[in-house]
Amino acid sequence: MELKRRTLVKTITWRFIAVFITMGAVYIYNQDVKESVIVSLMANGLKMILYYMHERIWLRIKFGMIRPDYEI
Repeated sequence: MELKRRTLVKTITWRFIAVFITMGAVYIYNQDVKESVIVSLMANGLKMILYYMHERIWLRIKFGMIRPDYEI
């Protein structure tokens, strides 16, 4: 089980890294800083929302999960 807050923090930290990767790739392609920032923020904002939803859905799927023998 994972708290929604943990999923959200994981989502934000990963997207922070991904923003710079995307920004660098777009800049290498078009040499335009402003466009690189805009494309990167738009794409990664959408990806952050979709990643969060993806993680929450997977937490409901029992495939590959092991139930602990103890209660926390």
